[in-house]
Amino acid sequence: MTLYAVCNPTAGNGRAGRVAREIENRLREKNISCAFLYTEKPGQGASLAAKAREMGAETVLSIGGDGTALEVAQGLAGSQTALGVIPAGTGNDFAKALGSPRKPLDALEFILTHPALPTDAGEVNGRMFLNEIGTGFDVSVLDYAAKAKKYCRGLLPYLYGVVRTLFRFRAVPITYSVEGAAPVTVEAFVAAVGNGGVIGGGIPIAPKARPDDGLLDVVIVGKIPPRLLAPRLLGLMRGKVLSFPETRYVRAATVSFSAPGMRLNVDGEIWNEAGAQARVLPGRLLVHRAG
Repeated sequence: MTLYAVCNPTAGNGRAGRVAREIENRLREKNISCAFLYTEKPGQGASLAAKAREMGAETVLSIGGDGTALEVAQGLAGSQTALGVIPAGTGNDFAKALGSPRKPLDALEFILTHPALPTDAGEVNGRMFLNEIGTGFDVSVLDYAAKAKKYCRGLLPYLYGVVRTLFRFRAVPITYSVEGAAPVTVEAFVAAVGNGGVIGGGIPIAPKARPDDGLLDVVIVGKIPPRLLAPRLLGLMRGKVLSFPETRYVRAATVSFSAPGMRLNVDGEIWNEAGAQARVLPGRLLVHRAG
């Protein structure tokens, strides 16, 4: 296997840089050569991955978080060069969708022992995403989590964001259309479209989503009465969101949605978008993952 690695050394508050050194040492112990490329600015991961592809890489390791994985995927999409995800960011949600181990060295072993399989991606407003897009509750969670990341890692910033949002967020009118059907407007807490099923460091917003089924999972959670917020939160964390009476769930190849003053969560990054036009890109990538 001809390996290259693209690392965002600042991901995970600097954790990814340390993980890259651990990966390099482990590969050296296995007598496996790997060229390491480091990003110096946002967006550079795509061009570095494309460079690795042109140099003959069979697999490019992404060392960082979901944003790094997305950039590397953008540089590899449509090619025969595979993506291997080493989780070293904060949330690492796409790695969970792949069935990859949480610890970086275990993830490396997973990549070395699991074949690269055709894997779906998504596209929103002409740009690729890997895991999930959404608006509403999850955007507010990310806002609070970004502040908390200065003080803690892993799931804790997102749990903090969920609790803060729970007591401050109000449902907003979200208009959505599935497969070109007539638009529907509902008062909703969140509209999520998942290729993978997990957001916010481990919250299963689309628990039935699979990144190889050629469809996106659309989850719209309507307005929740205040007295039910706490039990619904507990149910969400336990993967029960599809059983809520407030939830509308459908699987589709295309979906569009909008909301007043919408801010869009795209794999953990926030975009200001008037609306979202999303579609699945079946088998767009080769990714080392569970079958």
